[in-house]
Amino acid sequence: MPSLGRLHLITDTRPGRDPLTVVRAALMAARADLVVQVRVEDSATDREAYDLARRVLALCTPYGAICLVNDRLHVALAVGAAGGHVGADDLPVAAARRVLGPTGVLGATARAPGTATEAATAGASYLGVGPCHTTSTKSGLPDPIGAAGVRAVTDAVDVPVIAIGGVTAARVPALRAAGAYGVAVVGALSAAADPARATAELIEALTC
Repeated sequence: MPSLGRLHLITDTRPGRDPLTVVRAALMAARADLVVQVRVEDSATDREAYDLARRVLALCTPYGAICLVNDRLHVALAVGAAGGHVGADDLPVAAARRVLGPTGVLGATARAPGTATEAATAGASYLGVGPCHTTSTKSGLPDPIGAAGVRAVTDAVDVPVIAIGGVTAARVPALRAAGAYGVAVVGALSAAADPARATAELIEALTC
C-alpha cells in the first residue's frame, strides 16, 4: 500500500461548493501528506463521478498524493485511482477488497471496536472512524463518539484510524492523543475562506 497521508480531504460537491479549487489549494499546502477522497452526491451520475475523479487524480499525481473514490469502486478502477472507501451501506469490505485487488488502498467506515475489527480482518487498509463531533456536512449520522470512542477503536485494531466528523485544527491534538493516525475533513476546508491556510493549520496540528 502507498504511504498514507494523515490529512484526508473529502470533496464537497454540494451546491455552491468548488471542490477542485479546494483540492488545488490543499495540495499546495499539504502535498503528499494529503489524501483526496472523491465523494459525490447520491444523485450524481457515474459519468459525473468519473469526470470529477479523473480531474482530481490529475491534480494529485504531481504531488504524489493519494486519490481515492468513495463508494463507487468501479469509478476508482476506471480512472486509475489508488483505491476507494466504503461505508456501512456500500459493498462489504471483503467484497470491496476483491474488487480492488490485494494492493489497492481500501478504507472502511467504523465507529465501534467490533465492526472495526471485522473491517480490518476483511481487508481494510485504514478505518474512517466517527463522527467524532457534531457535523452538518452529512445528515442522518449517529451521535458523536468523541475522543474516547476513537480510543476504543484504535486500541482494537492495528490499521491506521482516520477520525472524521466535525474535525478542526483545535480538535486534532485530542484525536491524535486518542490514537488517531490522521483526520478527514469536508467543511473545515470547503467552507474555509482560505483553504490553503486552513490546510496548513491542520497539517501543523497533525505533526506537532
